[in-house]
Amino acid sequence: MSKGLFVALALSCLTGSALAQDSPQERLIRSRAVESVIWAMPAVNYDLMLQEMLSKTDGKVNQAVYWGRPLDWHNQTLTPNPDAIYFMAFFNTKDGPIVLDLPPGDNNGSFNANIVNVWQMPLEDAGLLGADKGQGGKYLILPPGYADRAPDGYIALQSDTFGGYMLLRSNLKSHNSADVARSIDYGKRFKVYPLAQASSPATTIFTDAKDVTFDSTIRYDASFFEHLDRIVQSEPWLQRDRAMIDPLKSLSIEKGKPFKPDDASKALLTAATREAGAWLEAKYDAGLPPFFSATSRWTVPAPPELVKAAQEAYADPNLYPVDNRGMAYSYAYIGIKRLGVGQFYLISIRDKEGQSFDGGNTYRLMVPANPPVEQYWSVTAYDRQTHALIKNMPRASRSSQIPELQKNADGSVDIYFGPAAPVGKDANWVPTDPARKFELMFRAYAPTKALFEKSWVLSDVEKIGSTVGSGTAK
Repeated sequence: MSKGLFVALALSCLTGSALAQDSPQERLIRSRAVESVIWAMPAVNYDLMLQEMLSKTDGKVNQAVYWGRPLDWHNQTLTPNPDAIYFMAFFNTKDGPIVLDLPPGDNNGSFNANIVNVWQMPLEDAGLLGADKGQGGKYLILPPGYADRAPDGYIALQSDTFGGYMLLRSNLKSHNSADVARSIDYGKRFKVYPLAQASSPATTIFTDAKDVTFDSTIRYDASFFEHLDRIVQSEPWLQRDRAMIDPLKSLSIEKGKPFKPDDASKALLTAATREAGAWLEAKYDAGLPPFFSATSRWTVPAPPELVKAAQEAYADPNLYPVDNRGMAYSYAYIGIKRLGVGQFYLISIRDKEGQSFDGGNTYRLMVPANPPVEQYWSVTAYDRQTHALIKNMPRASRSSQIPELQKNADGSVDIYFGPAAPVGKDANWVPTDPARKFELMFRAYAPTKALFEKSWVLSDVEKIGSTVGSGTAK
């Protein structure tokens, strides 16, 4: 029996015991709440980020928030990239189309960007390997039901939600202060403005969130439904989701009506979110499809059927992978239209021997010579429980952008993970918390065919040191 199936069965027994004490009405509410959490995960994930910006920074919708240094643990979004300068532009088209005016790549900088709707369904990719091919462009976000012809000179994107956001990663040549400053200056060349102001747009406002504890990790408690209610009130029902209207009514979430659960309802909703979270964790722990071989511990970043469905805007009437979508957006965010063109990701949650990564152990990853990238590669450690950067660590990753990175004689690079750096290996070390489990993500920016042909294979991570503490998070 697989570990994931065992966890799921154990969870079923535990919840079955709890459900036996509930009334039929409570059991119905609880089951509908569990399904709602899984279904709503990408939209609530989006709203968590939006509300963090609105409540903790001076940033506003139709402006831009950015992090004025490579990300550190204060950024508690899900599996972010600490080897680029992050810009986010949350937009809303209720008052009309919005323009994302993006600069061309040149000697001063380049970027990779993705534009998504509220459900984090990809609308388009932008940048060197996006729709503009690095030439820059004016991406025009059209609101639901927009009937007018889009003006010439724009890359028009029809959205089925009013809200959405763009994640723009301004590329770094290195982490030194001069290159960071150049990357920030380049990123600030993009503009956000209403189409109605296109002839004379106002200056785009940029808000720096680098010193903010920006926490959008998933909350498995009743507050999840406050975020969901906000989505229901502000966005149109999509045809594919109309079957959720009545189930949400039974949870007191109904368009045009206030959501005010009493204490007993909040307790029931909290229990349901925890049950859903445990189910999603068991599904993730069971493992994503291996990438390099049947035994590889490096897996694809999301279930292939979800990637395909999202890229096709869920057009196939016989496919709607809500379960896999819920799982994916419990550990990550953003949607990519052409995964594998601008960037590709690999995830590992276990070492070569099949054991979970323990922050008290020391591990080694050998990155073979001639990595299949035209831009850069990186590997990042995340907290296994929260899927965010490990708190209170001085850094979270190592990448090919690091000049001091030590190479082996054959051109390969050894990266170490653990609570302390092996002697003489500090430049190649990613620190971990001995009290926490962790997981890894390998990023390939502008990947080449050697990665997908698997003529270049990333090694599995090996444990090389004993435990100094016991990770408590799964």
